[in-house]
Amino acid sequence: MTNFIQELKWRGMIHDMMPGTEEQFAKEMTSAYIGFDPTGDSLHIGSLVQIMILVHLQKAGHKPYALVGGATGMVGDPSGKSKERNLLDAETLNHNLSCIQSQLEQFLDFESVDNAAEVVNNYDWFEGMSFLDFIRDVGKHISVNYMLAKDSVKSRLSTGMSFTEFSYQLVQGYDFYWLWKHKQCKVQLGGSDQWGNIVTGTELIRRKGGGEAFACTTPLIKKADGSKFGKTESGNVWLDANKTSPYQFYQYWINASDEDASNYIKIFTLKTQEETETILAEHAEAPHQRKLQIALAEDITTRVHGSEALLEAQQASKILFGKSSLDDLLTVKPASLESAFDADRSFEISKEQIAAGMPVLDLVAQAIPIFASKGEAKRMIKGNGLSIKKEKVTDDTAIINEAHLIHNKYLFVQRGKNFYLIKTV
Repeated sequence: MTNFIQELKWRGMIHDMMPGTEEQFAKEMTSAYIGFDPTGDSLHIGSLVQIMILVHLQKAGHKPYALVGGATGMVGDPSGKSKERNLLDAETLNHNLSCIQSQLEQFLDFESVDNAAEVVNNYDWFEGMSFLDFIRDVGKHISVNYMLAKDSVKSRLSTGMSFTEFSYQLVQGYDFYWLWKHKQCKVQLGGSDQWGNIVTGTELIRRKGGGEAFACTTPLIKKADGSKFGKTESGNVWLDANKTSPYQFYQYWINASDEDASNYIKIFTLKTQEETETILAEHAEAPHQRKLQIALAEDITTRVHGSEALLEAQQASKILFGKSSLDDLLTVKPASLESAFDADRSFEISKEQIAAGMPVLDLVAQAIPIFASKGEAKRMIKGNGLSIKKEKVTDDTAIINEAHLIHNKYLFVQRGKNFYLIKTV
């Protein structure tokens, strides 16, 4: 077992910490929790930071609770938001909660005898509580002045905030109180944007329960170039393979800058400090080999999607970015092959046209816009710059037919260093 706080410190995963927090973890096995937002049916890699915190917590011998906010999801957390978001109905929330729990089970041990992880839903304790009960038993302990002083509130005063959002910190504070009272949870963990909500919980525990509780938050992850972590041109990088394919997931980490990757490998992998320092040193000696990014991408993709999905992602990457053969191409599953091509490099054509046979110039200069003209396509063929199904096209009168299809469905076309996927429909 490791020292939980020391583990987070060397990984750069502590932003704020209440006095006494480290001592509490050193004193005894401690139950701690993190809340997860159920506004979608999948977590994204921004959530992976908090998942890893719970993983380290459990590895250090403490008990992790993952709170999925069935009740708070109906309210909406104003932290870091510039405007109020749409609220979700109970059916949508329940679906999202089920999906999120399944994802958490990939990372945490729910069967451990000593410190099994647990998922709790705050709807379970808010469902039977009336509004009058809440303002009498909870609201009276926290002053309006105290609530107005929170950054999540102050930042919205000029643009407006509903009472629903204003009350959020009380709702989250009561979550902490309930878990402290019924589950002996003594610490709440979370992102630095949650600090105000978390300390409201510790204050409620002190005033209402006469007890003591602690808080520790992680820094918000930022990319070195200033762009938002976890975002691509197509949107969030999700943990759900149906939203972000294993290939796209793998490529996100492979394409990380050296500066970002040296940070990510500490946050998102379980490699020890010694292992991490070795990888960083090897990378520094030969940065062009990208050993750091490869170690990072392999580790995270395996834990999120499994070893088989990692292999498929690597095979697809080899097809597009390395030296590969027809055999390599045939090993890539259709779904993985499709996910490797964005909209600018993927096209559709009727299978009947291919079955009937199509002149190669008609295919690449008319049916799909790979070349601006047949003349340009001819010149490329003459210079050995066009391949289909990993074979050079040497005759500009060649006929493309079903024999050229991969998986009886796709044409794989290479123009110079650019690859295209043509799907027959």
